[in-house]
Amino acid sequence: MENTELGTTGPTVSRLGLGLMGMSGMYGPADRAESIATVHAALDRGVTLLDTGDFYGMGHNELLLREALRGRDRDRAVISVKFGALRDADGAFLGVDLRPAAIKNFVAYSLQRLGTDHIDVYRPARLSPEIPVEEVVGTLAELVQKGWIRHIGLSEVGAETLRRAHAVHPITDVQIEYSLISRGIERDVLPAANELGVAVTAYGVLSRGLISGHWKPQAGAQTAAGDFRTHLPRFTGDALDHNLALVERLRKIADAKGVTVAQLAVAWVLDRGAGVVPLIGARRRDRLDEALGALDVTLDADELAAIEAAVPTGAAVGERYDAAQMRLLDSER
Repeated sequence: MENTELGTTGPTVSRLGLGLMGMSGMYGPADRAESIATVHAALDRGVTLLDTGDFYGMGHNELLLREALRGRDRDRAVISVKFGALRDADGAFLGVDLRPAAIKNFVAYSLQRLGTDHIDVYRPARLSPEIPVEEVVGTLAELVQKGWIRHIGLSEVGAETLRRAHAVHPITDVQIEYSLISRGIERDVLPAANELGVAVTAYGVLSRGLISGHWKPQAGAQTAAGDFRTHLPRFTGDALDHNLALVERLRKIADAKGVTVAQLAVAWVLDRGAGVVPLIGARRRDRLDEALGALDVTLDADELAAIEAAVPTGAAVGERYDAAQMRLLDSER
C-alpha cells in the first residue's frame, strides 16, 4: 500500500481510505459480519484511514468500527469522525448543532463508542449559519490541547471558509465529494487547499455507486428501504438514464485498458495528486478488492484525454443532493 501525508500538518495515511457510512443503513440493510470482515480486509491490505460519523446509524457505525478494531493495533488506524448532525428516532435529520458545549458532548460520546482515548481527525459534517467557523475551529483547538483529538478537519466547505478556518488553527483536510461527475471543487476549493497545504479526502468517488459500472437502469430493483439514493436527483427519471449513458462511455475506455469502470473512475481521482485521498465506500470485500485494484492502474495522457472527452466537466444531470441538503453545503455557495 502506498502512503501519503494528510496535508502538511496531518498524519501519514494510506493512499486510499475506507468510508464506513454504508455499513450503517444509509444504502439499505448491510450485513454486519461482512462489514466487519471488509474492515479487517482493508486493514490487512494496508488501508489505515477509516472514516465514520457519529450520526451514521445514530452511533451504530462507531460501535461497528470499535468491534472491527478489537484485537488490532489502534495506533495503526487513523480514525476520522464527522459530528454535528442531529437525528431523531426515525432517522430524520434535524439540523446541525455546533455550539461549544455540544461539540464537547459529541466528542465524549464518540470516544466512548469507539473505545479509544483519542480521535485522529475530527470534523463538523456541515457548518451552522449561527456559529462562525472561527468559533467552531477554536473549540476544536481546545480538544486538540486536551488530547481528545489529534487533528482538525472540515467537510463540504468553500475556499473562503477554509481560509478563515485555517487562520485560527491548521486544518488537516477537507472532506468533500469529488469524482468524474462531481468536479465543483476544481474551481476554488482544490486550489485553496493546495495553496494552504490542506489535503482533500474525496468521498463519492464512484458517486455512490452510480459510476461504478455495476448500477443498472432499473434503480428501483436494486435499492432497498432506507437507501437514501432513491431521493437523489442523479438517480431518478431521465437524469439516471443520461448519467448511466456516461458510464457506458467510460466502460469502453475501461474495457480497452483491461480494467473495470470502478477502477478507472478511482484511478482518475488518484491521478489528481497525492494531496487528494479517495475514500472508498465499500461494504463488501469483493468491492473493496476491486477498488484497491485502482492503485495498480496508471493513466497516460491519451487515456486521460479520452476520459475527459467521454465525461467532460458538467456532463452529469441532476444535483448531488436534494434541494434541502444542497442548501446546507457551504461548498456550493
